[in-house]
Amino acid sequence: MSVAALLLAVPVLAGCAGGSPTQDPVPLSLGTSPLANPDGTRPGLAPITSDADLRAASALIAKLKTAPAGPRTGYDRDQFGPAWTDNVDGVPLAHNNCDTRDDLLARDGSSVQRKAGSSCVVTGMSIYDPYTGRTVHWTKQQATSIQIDHVMPLSYDWQMGAAKWDKGKRLQIANDPLNLIPADGSQNASKGDSGPASWLPANEAVRCSYAVRFAQVALKYQLPVTAADKKSMVRLCGG
Repeated sequence: MSVAALLLAVPVLAGCAGGSPTQDPVPLSLGTSPLANPDGTRPGLAPITSDADLRAASALIAKLKTAPAGPRTGYDRDQFGPAWTDNVDGVPLAHNNCDTRDDLLARDGSSVQRKAGSSCVVTGMSIYDPYTGRTVHWTKQQATSIQIDHVMPLSYDWQMGAAKWDKGKRLQIANDPLNLIPADGSQNASKGDSGPASWLPANEAVRCSYAVRFAQVALKYQLPVTAADKKSMVRLCGG
């Protein structure tokens, strides 16, 4: 049976002093299996657990091409356009007059609150963070506690071929919801521009799902991954 939306008990974690987000012992939906979310428009990153889905995950990862990473020379975040711009063609959720960050918070959050007079700006929500397995009550005052992770990091994209793209295609991969997951800020910071051989979410339950999402982005944008990353991704899904 495909895992599309599950409930999972998580430990009670009290909020810390100094404005940290409150973590709730009552979980939200774990969201959607990446196998059931090929365009990234559905929320979350649910675990892949069934034998049939693990086989499907392995088959998808097997399609990846490999190549050595190229140089990071010339990389700059600005090469991928203004951060979270709505003005991008060819990806879901664009041109809706909301920036990409707010689109992603609204996609994955529950009980979403917005700034007075705005239909876009998210100021509060509850969100299940797949990278830690925790439910967080977040407000804009703690903005960096939940960050938007580029599953396939932009610097990694650059080294694997995006350096040769035109700016329009780089704008797409930077704002494509398939490549974006709201997650714990410290997890995002620790990841840097690493591939799956060097960094994985702390929550082991979603590591195969993370590998599948990484593979989905690479396949959509016809980018190779390193041989070490592919080997890690295959292993994560039982191959």
